[in-house]
Amino acid sequence: MIGTRELYASANGDRWLLARDSSSGRVFVRHEPSVASGGQRAEFEIGDFLARGGQGPEHQALLRLIGSLVGDRSSG
Repeated sequence: MIGTRELYASANGDRWLLARDSSSGRVFVRHEPSVASGGQRAEFEIGDFLARGGQGPEHQALLRLIGSLVGDRSSG
Protein backbone atom coordinates (compact mmCIF):
# COMPACT_ATOMS: atom_id res chain seq x y z
CA MET A 1 0.00 0.00 0.00
CA ILE A 2 1.19 3.52 -0.83
CA GLY A 3 0.53 6.26 1.70
CA THR A 4 0.82 9.87 0.55
CA ARG A 5 0.95 13.39 1.92
CA GLU A 6 0.43 16.35 -0.38
CA LEU A 7 3.46 18.62 -0.58
CA TYR A 8 2.22 21.14 -3.10
CA ALA A 9 -0.61 21.73 -5.58
CA SER A 10 -0.08 24.22 -8.39
CA ALA A 11 -2.68 26.60 -9.77
CA ASN A 12 -2.96 24.46 -12.92
CA GLY A 13 -3.85 21.36 -10.90
CA ASP A 14 -0.52 19.53 -10.81
CA ARG A 15 0.14 17.85 -7.45
CA TRP A 16 3.33 16.72 -5.74
CA LEU A 17 3.06 14.17 -2.97
CA LEU A 18 5.46 12.65 -0.51
CA ALA A 19 4.79 8.93 -0.76
CA ARG A 20 5.76 5.82 1.19
CA ASP A 21 5.36 2.23 0.11
CA SER A 22 4.50 0.43 3.35
CA SER A 23 5.59 -2.97 2.03
CA SER A 24 9.12 -1.90 1.04
CA GLY A 25 9.60 1.22 3.17
CA ARG A 26 10.57 3.20 0.05
CA VAL A 27 9.96 6.95 0.38
CA PHE A 28 9.70 9.05 -2.78
CA VAL A 29 8.05 12.05 -4.41
CA ARG A 30 5.13 11.43 -6.76
CA HIS A 31 4.09 14.01 -9.35
CA GLU A 32 0.48 13.79 -10.51
CA PRO A 33 -0.11 16.08 -13.49
CA SER A 34 -3.45 17.75 -14.03
CA VAL A 35 -5.87 16.04 -16.40
CA ALA A 36 -5.69 19.08 -18.70
CA SER A 37 -1.91 18.75 -19.11
CA GLY A 38 -2.24 15.15 -20.26
CA GLY A 39 1.06 14.22 -18.62
CA GLN A 40 2.02 10.95 -17.01
CA ARG A 41 2.39 10.37 -13.28
CA ALA A 42 6.07 10.21 -12.30
CA GLU A 43 7.99 9.08 -9.23
CA PHE A 44 11.34 10.43 -8.07
CA GLU A 45 13.74 9.39 -5.35
CA ILE A 46 13.97 12.29 -2.88
CA GLY A 47 17.59 13.13 -3.67
CA ASP A 48 16.95 13.04 -7.42
CA PHE A 49 13.86 15.23 -7.01
CA LEU A 50 15.77 17.89 -5.07
CA ALA A 51 18.72 17.75 -7.49
CA ARG A 52 16.43 18.32 -10.50
CA GLY A 53 15.99 22.05 -9.93
CA GLY A 54 15.28 22.46 -6.27
CA GLN A 55 14.06 26.06 -6.46
CA GLY A 56 10.44 25.36 -7.44
CA PRO A 57 7.64 25.71 -4.89
CA GLU A 58 7.22 21.93 -4.79
CA HIS A 59 10.89 21.57 -3.84
CA GLN A 60 10.61 24.28 -1.21
CA ALA A 61 7.55 22.51 0.28
CA LEU A 62 9.53 19.28 0.64
CA LEU A 63 12.45 21.12 2.25
CA ARG A 64 10.05 22.82 4.71
CA LEU A 65 8.54 19.46 5.62
CA ILE A 66 11.97 17.92 6.17
CA GLY A 67 12.97 20.95 8.26
CA SER A 68 9.84 20.65 10.40
CA LEU A 69 10.58 16.97 11.06
CA VAL A 70 14.17 17.71 12.03
CA GLY A 71 13.01 20.60 14.22
CA ASP A 72 10.43 18.39 15.97
CA ARG A 73 13.06 15.77 16.81
CA SER A 74 15.56 18.25 18.20
CA SER A 75 13.02 19.74 20.62
CA GLY A 76 11.99 16.47 22.18
